[in-house]
Order: sequence, then structure tokens, then C-alpha cells
Amino acid sequence: MKQLIWLIFAGVLTLPWLALSLSGHGHHLVETNPGLVSTLSGVAIIGAAFILSWGAELAERDIPRSLALIALALISVLPEYAVDLHFAWEAGTKPEYKAYAIANMTGANRVIIGIGWSLVAIVYYFKHKQKEIQLDKSQGLELSLLLLATVYSLILPLKGTLSLMDCALFFAMFLYYAARAARGEKHDEDLEGVAGYLDQKLGNGARRTVVLLMFAFAGYAIWLSAEPFAEGLISTGGQYGIDKFLLVQWLAPLASESPEGAIAIIFALKGKGSTGIGALISSKINQWTLLVGAIPLVYAISAGSMAGMELDHRQKEELLLTSAQSLFAAIVISNFRFAFWEALLLMGLFIAQFFFPQEEIRYVFSGLYLVAAVILVATSKIRRQMLWNALLFRTSSP
Repeated sequence: MKQLIWLIFAGVLTLPWLALSLSGHGHHLVETNPGLVSTLSGVAIIGAAFILSWGAELAERDIPRSLALIALALISVLPEYAVDLHFAWEAGTKPEYKAYAIANMTGANRVIIGIGWSLVAIVYYFKHKQKEIQLDKSQGLELSLLLLATVYSLILPLKGTLSLMDCALFFAMFLYYAARAARGEKHDEDLEGVAGYLDQKLGNGARRTVVLLMFAFAGYAIWLSAEPFAEGLISTGGQYGIDKFLLVQWLAPLASESPEGAIAIIFALKGKGSTGIGALISSKINQWTLLVGAIPLVYAISAGSMAGMELDHRQKEELLLTSAQSLFAAIVISNFRFAFWEALLLMGLFIAQFFFPQEEIRYVFSGLYLVAAVILVATSKIRRQMLWNALLFRTSSP
């Protein structure tokens, strides 16, 4: 019964904004009270994201395990996609929105590693007294794709554009990933929490119907909330003199990705650290492939031009730092272990950046990540092999 209450509570979180939006009053508040709009629509996104995540977990009964992790990760980051692609669409006719699209994307990518991955290992350590999480060897596919996408992402700040060619390559990576995962074994572990409760109470037909209803309701709530949440953040920044780039970069991802992180932490608390990290790795791949690839596509459609999205100096810096952090993190776990001290290091480096807002510091941290990644590769045979496999598009563990 407690699990049903959590499901109802998540649904209730969406209702205040849905009521305002459907009554026609929501959009008028963006100009008069953007802070309230961002709060209510952000809370609606959080509630809808939890419902999406539980629906994705419940769907694991009918699809292979690896594909289920992709589905869970993809659906969990749907709120992030909705917000970022709104910025990309607006950027097609309003150039200032290009900065917000890059801010939201880079913030989401750095948060998922600096906070998400790290918290899973830290919680796992304090709960189960284990100094490291042993990743399943079957996750070699995910690790290889993450390394491949990350290495390619380092090219983006160097060439200074996000183009339709980047879109095609990132989409091809994701489609290959999904096709390989679809050939995996079906998930046969017992579901827990809200998904487990519904699985026990429902038959096959009813379960599939409930999954579709959860997806439809949550998707509709996110569709109604994404634009006002994004615009409310920008207006709030202007109203109170807060840097809009930073507000979009950090506050939006924290709201849209909190359910995803919470689910991964729950896995860690239950002793399933590998599953928790696996879900977040899949989310990271989704962001580096589908999300980054979709930005220039949506931008091109909106602008009515095949030209790529040009990046300014600040956006190049942010992309470089994001790619460098991603490479270091991917190399760290490419030996199929994620140690407690490694989690502390990732979190410490992430948090330290907030104390040094100067432009040159972003290059310093980028250099630290890249040098550390090179050292790890040079001193570990399995890491060298995993990186080599990824570069040769051999997605398997050594």
C-alpha cells in the first residue's frame, strides 16, 4: 500500500501546474511571476519523471535486460530532452537561445557524473561497507559506447559547431547501441518498489495497459511543463539579476534528473550498485548521443537552414570541460570497478569548479581531467584495451 501512495503522490505533484496550464492562466504567469511558474512546472516535471521511471521499470518484464536499462535511462531523461530541445528550437530564430541549449546540455552531462555516479558509490559504501562497486562484465557494451561517444565529443569544441553530420554520427552510435542491447537476455530479477508492487498486482495485459497509461500521462505533463519551466528560469534570472546561463545550466538539470538519480541511489541502497551505475551509464550515453545529436537537428529545422549551430567562446569552454570530465569518468570505470575514493574524486573535482568561476579555470580543470585520464590508461592494461576496443568500434569487454 505504501508504494501505491508514492505513485499517487507523484501524480499529485503534477496537478497544480496542469490545472493552471489547462485553465489558460499558466502562460500569463511567465511574465508576472516567473519564479512561481518555474517552481510549479519544475515540480510537475519531477513528479512526471518518477512516473516515467516506474513505468520503464515495469516494462522490463517484456524486454531484454540491456534494452530495459536503455529504456529506463531514455525515459528518465525525457524531461531533460524536452527542456533542452525547446532551447534548441528557439535558437533557430533567437540566437541568444543557443547559449541556453549548450548550458542545459553541459550541465546535465556534468551533474549526472559529478553527483549521480558519485552518490551511488558513496551510498553503496556507507550502506554495505564495500569499497568499490563491481560492474557486470555484460556492461562492456555500455562502457565501449560511452568511450566512443566521449572521444568524438572532444572534436566538437575544436571545430566550434554542432552540425547535421554530428547528428548523423551520434544517432548512428545510439541505434547501434540499441540494436546490440535488444539481442540481450530478458530481465528476470524481481522488481521492487512501485514497479514491483504493480507487477505483483497486475496480470500481463493489465500491466502493459498501466505502463502505457503511465507513459501517456507523464509525457503529457512534461509536454505542458517543459516550455514554461525553461522560459520561467530565463525570466527569473533577468528579474533578479542572476546569470541566466548558470541558472539554466545547473537548476534545470537538477530538477529534470533528480528522479533518475533517486532511482539509482535506491538500487545502491538495496545492494544493486552495478544496476544503479548501469542505469546512469545508459543515461550518459543517451545524453551524449541522442540529446547532443538532436540539438543541431532541431536547430536546423527551426532555422530553416542546413548550417550547423555555431558555438561561441564560452560554449566551447563548457563543451571541452564536459567532454574532459566524461572521458576521465569513462576511463575510471572502464576496468569494471568503481571505487569509493574514485567517487569522492569525481565529486570533489565537480564541486571545486563552483569556487573558481574564472574563464581560464575551466581550461585548468579540463587539463586535469585529460591528464588524469591519460595516466589511468597508461597504467592499466584493461583500460587500454577497453579504449582501443571503443576506438575500433569493438563493443565488448576484454
